[in-house]
Amino acid sequence: MTLVRVSNAGKPLWRDGFTKGEAVAYYERVAPVLLPHLAGRPVTLRRFPDGVDGLNWYQFQWPRGHPDWLRSVVLGRFAYCLVGDVPSLLWAANLAAVELHPLLAPAERPDEPSFVVLDLDPGPPAGLAECRRAALAARDVLRKTGLQCFAKTSGSLGLHLYVPLAPGHRFAATKAFARTLVERLASELPELVVARTAVEGRRGRVLVDWVQNSRRRSTVAAYSLRAGPTPTVSTPVTWDEVEGGASLVFGPAEVLARVERVGDLFAPVLRDDQRLR
Repeated sequence: MTLVRVSNAGKPLWRDGFTKGEAVAYYERVAPVLLPHLAGRPVTLRRFPDGVDGLNWYQFQWPRGHPDWLRSVVLGRFAYCLVGDVPSLLWAANLAAVELHPLLAPAERPDEPSFVVLDLDPGPPAGLAECRRAALAARDVLRKTGLQCFAKTSGSLGLHLYVPLAPGHRFAATKAFARTLVERLASELPELVVARTAVEGRRGRVLVDWVQNSRRRSTVAAYSLRAGPTPTVSTPVTWDEVEGGASLVFGPAEVLARVERVGDLFAPVLRDDQRLR
């Protein structure tokens, strides 16, 4: 039984009939592993009230008339959502907030990113195989600098790599580090990796986006649903899975079964003992 009353629970949000009630139920069940990755972070909600094929928008403030128990944090001129417990998570899900995008820095230290993030996005006809190769190349370069990184799926054909960091880093440093890393990859693997976001030159190669490492940029959370043609989840994966050949696209039921079996594979990104060199 959910802790929040769900309105229009039977309304399909995806083309296959997956409903808002099912999305809320998924978030309730996955909350134990999802919430640690949202805790203390301003969160942007991507809302799809008419389903994933309808009008959608990114919302970083709770809507007017929200309950007093929903928490916010003021950054600049705006009060960002804080989604730190099950009731607030389910309240957001009931808004048809299909996707949850936390900022890279905690609310108490908004200028100190907790991670370096690389967003790997293949340009057709490149796909998951090319993304895997690029991710492994990035991992190997990072290992040579003594840094560990961890992978999750984007929810489609892309991958996200996270390098967890100790407190005290600044966005200028993490963004410069990410750019240098990606430009090195693009130089060493020009047939595979591109470092520029312009459409020209991306065909058949993997854009490794370093621009995400900015104060007001957010990246979809691990275990968040994604608004594709069918409901998929941004899912933590092992390096063995990245190196293997199996599909890395997971639906909500598969993710819940994985969590039951192996726990939170993304828990290591919450460590805080790595420093950029």
